[in-house]
Amino acid sequence: MNQANFESLPVTEQENPRSQNLSSLSTAEIVSLMNEEDATVAQAVNQILPNVATAVDEIVKRLRAGGRLFYIGTGTSGRLGVLDASECPPTFGVSPELVQGVIAGGYDACYRAVEASEDDADASRTDLAARGFNQRDALVGIAASGRTPYTVGAVSYARELGAFAVGLTCVPDSAITKVAEISLVPVVGPEVVTGSSRLKAGTAQKMVLNMLSTATMVRLGYVSGNRMSNLRASNIKLRDRALRILIKETGLEAESASAIFEAANKDLSVALVMAKANTSEEHARKVLQESGGRVEESIELLKNKGPLTS
Repeated sequence: MNQANFESLPVTEQENPRSQNLSSLSTAEIVSLMNEEDATVAQAVNQILPNVATAVDEIVKRLRAGGRLFYIGTGTSGRLGVLDASECPPTFGVSPELVQGVIAGGYDACYRAVEASEDDADASRTDLAARGFNQRDALVGIAASGRTPYTVGAVSYARELGAFAVGLTCVPDSAITKVAEISLVPVVGPEVVTGSSRLKAGTAQKMVLNMLSTATMVRLGYVSGNRMSNLRASNIKLRDRALRILIKETGLEAESASAIFEAANKDLSVALVMAKANTSEEHARKVLQESGGRVEESIELLKNKGPLTS
């Protein structure tokens, strides 16, 4: 490969001059260098916040109209998408169908490398079609290099259907940015280990995915203030957290809050509506179903309807 070919490599594949002697450094020097490089990631993400906000607003529109949010990618990028999607149901109390992660090679690729599958541009279309992906949905294609055929193919497919399509990459003017409706491109520069985009690029992608899912769920009404009003209390730690949220949100004493929490069958959203709207568990569940699980909206609906009895 000649010098020109080296210079044409995407930034995620280029060599980092600061780490060229990495293998001869001490352990302390290695981790210090990595920390210094990681410190630049937040600033790279900061540069694209307007586009992130625009993407969130468009995703919210799709979900409010009955669509879903899909993440798709290969390797590290695909795993990050699956991770973010899997955290939405327990954190925000939404259906696992609302936010879905699709990874090349299937879920086996989450714990072992199936990287060859990333070269098949048509496979992503098949994978999305199998989940009923359609024009009402939103797609975030995640590809650090911006040129992965599987992911670029998915974004192209989404655009063909009329779905909202985002490209999340760390390489400007890459293939995915040419087919996406909105491109999110935090440019983090070459990695400490050349080409290992699970490092700075992966960190940047994780930060952006955190923003996309969290801001979307806040805008949809699944957070009250800064509290997880729809938290699923599926273990002791989460039940304790849910009870603390109930106490903070209502001002109730611990004993009273615990009694309502038990009456709500340990469902935090139901307990919040019961306590704040002074209504029964039956009516709280009914209005939550009507509002799509939105606690604050449910409370307003009950207040507008006036006192209810069982």
